[in-house]
Amino acid sequence: MYDLTGFQRDLLYLVDGLNDPHGLAIKDELEEYYEQEIHHGRLYPNLDTLVEKGLIEKSQRDKRTNEYTTTRRGTREIEARVEWEDQYINRDTAD
Repeated sequence: MYDLTGFQRDLLYLVDGLNDPHGLAIKDELEEYYEQEIHHGRLYPNLDTLVEKGLIEKSQRDKRTNEYTTTRRGTREIEARVEWEDQYINRDTAD
């Protein structure tokens, strides 16, 4: 996961966390988070990169809609990233 951009990591997290993630649902979530429009020319090539890296799988829901799922490797990468982040984030608020 170290070689992913922040945008690609966000995509991976969304694919893992959304129910039945498809392009438009992912795009809507990103636009809400980033508070700006996400263009198709940015979204779909980055999703394809995650497919090429074996982190997500793409399947066809219907003739116009692709669906995405996290692979086992993608899930392991997310878990490893969260574990790594947790060692640097102090969640203890009992100061």
